[in-house]
Amino acid sequence: MELILYALDNLDLLIRRTIEHISLVGVAVGIATLTGVPIGIAITKSERVARSVLYLASIIVTIPSIALFGIMIPVLSLIGHGIGYVPAVIAVLLYSQLPIIRNTYTAINNVNPALREAARGIGMSPNQRLRMVEIPLAVPVIMAGVRTAVVLNIGVMAIAAYIGAGGLGTFISRGISQSDPRQLIVGAVAVSLLAVVVDYALLYVQKRLTPSGMERTADPA
Repeated sequence: MELILYALDNLDLLIRRTIEHISLVGVAVGIATLTGVPIGIAITKSERVARSVLYLASIIVTIPSIALFGIMIPVLSLIGHGIGYVPAVIAVLLYSQLPIIRNTYTAINNVNPALREAARGIGMSPNQRLRMVEIPLAVPVIMAGVRTAVVLNIGVMAIAAYIGAGGLGTFISRGISQSDPRQLIVGAVAVSLLAVVVDYALLYVQKRLTPSGMERTADPA
C-alpha cells in the first residue's frame, strides 16, 4: 500500500521519467534499425564478412553496460558530452546492433530460393527483388530483432541514470543511494511494465507489417 501511495504522489514525475526513457530507447533503437538492417542485408553477400560482423556485434553485447559507460565518459568528454544523453544513446545503439543485424541477415538468407527465381524470371533486377520480394518477406523476423533490442535496452537504459541520462533508472539510483526501497521498487516495476507494454505494442506492429498470406509469428522474441 505504501508503494502505491508513493507512486500516486509522484505520478507526474513517474510519467515524465517514463517519457524520457521511451525517448532515449526510441532514438537509439531507431538509429540502430536504420544502420543495422542495411548492414544485415549487405553481409548476406559474403559469409566470411557476415561471420566477422556478427562476431564483432556479439563482443559488444558481452561488455557490461556500466563498463561501456565508463569507457565512453573520457572519450566523449573530448567533445563535451561525457555524461548524459549522448553516451546513453550510443551505448544502447551499440547493444541493439546484434539482434537487428543477425535477424536481418537470417531473414534475407532464408527467403525461399524458388521465390527469388520466380522474381528473376519475370525480369526483376536484384534491387527490385530485394525491395519487392525479399525485404517484405523478411519483415516479421527483422521486427522480432527490433523487439528483442528494445526490450533488452529498456533495462540497459535504466543503468544510464548513473551517468545523468534520466529516465526511470533515476528512481532506482536514488533508491539505492538514499536507502529508500520505495523508489527502488517503483522504478524497477515501472521499467519491467514498460518493457512488457512496448513488446506487445511492437508485436502488434509486426503483425500489421507481415504480408498477407504469410504465417504471422506471434511468439515474443
